[in-house]
Amino acid sequence: MTDERELLRQTVAALVDKHAGSEAVRRAMDSPRGYDTALWTMLCEQVGVAALVVPDEFGGAGGQLADAAAVLEELSRGLVPTPLLGTTLAELALLSADTPDAETLEQLASGAAIGTVVFDRDYVINGDVADVVLAVDAGRIVRWSDVTVQPVRTMDPTRRLARMTPGATLVIGPDPGIADTAAILLAAEQIGAAARCLELTVEYTKQRVQFGRPIGSFQALKHRMADLYVAVQSARAVVVDAVAQPAPVSARLARLAASEAFCMVAGEAIQLHGGIAITWEHDMHLYFKRAHGSAQLLGAPREQLRRLESEIL
Repeated sequence: MTDERELLRQTVAALVDKHAGSEAVRRAMDSPRGYDTALWTMLCEQVGVAALVVPDEFGGAGGQLADAAAVLEELSRGLVPTPLLGTTLAELALLSADTPDAETLEQLASGAAIGTVVFDRDYVINGDVADVVLAVDAGRIVRWSDVTVQPVRTMDPTRRLARMTPGATLVIGPDPGIADTAAILLAAEQIGAAARCLELTVEYTKQRVQFGRPIGSFQALKHRMADLYVAVQSARAVVVDAVAQPAPVSARLARLAASEAFCMVAGEAIQLHGGIAITWEHDMHLYFKRAHGSAQLLGAPREQLRRLESEIL
């Protein structure tokens, strides 16, 4: 990670630590828009998170995919609801046009507008709050307008989804592989949440005492947590490679590795926390729901495996 990217990560982490603790996240996910609008404004104005992948000439920061991945990973550590993933994908989709819509890109880059990309019209990220809607259709990027939106009840309360139907459509250019980019960015999210989930579990096992000793001192639990650490770090390496060299195969591998690691960590975390983990007052159930909800987005693991098979055979 470059020095600039590490500074970006630390800046986002500081804002999350100050403004997006557990209670703030719960207020945000229950709010009308599903995210903290004041925090989103700070992230856009102070850090420029929505401008990272947009070139300078369109009001952006001229950054790289790795910059957006680093921010999404940091935000996901605290399960912070934001429209960043959908907005970033919408920007990349707009940039694929022969003549990109400069005005719309500037609005998205500033955070004044929210974007999304439709891969499955029944489950659209940011769908209920999106101002700019694009879709991937038969190898093309299509811009939707006069959209009908129906919110979808989700297992994961920290990520809003919606069902969308266009009133009018306009083809703006060929698909540059937005689904692969979405898979890589979602995998980066999963790694961030998995790492934090494991950290919280390790902290708990150091505090929970049974038989006069912290349960984290029991050798059997040490082995389990060591296995979880290896799973997260191995998956992180796959995701880092995919971010550095985006391609259909690396995107599939990143999603599979990140989904498996996060679901494994979340499941073990529920067990190691005991009964408290499944109470509404504890955050661990939110990580569990995020893990399994994210694993099904953009294609369930079995679909990812089929796509990977088609790429390598």
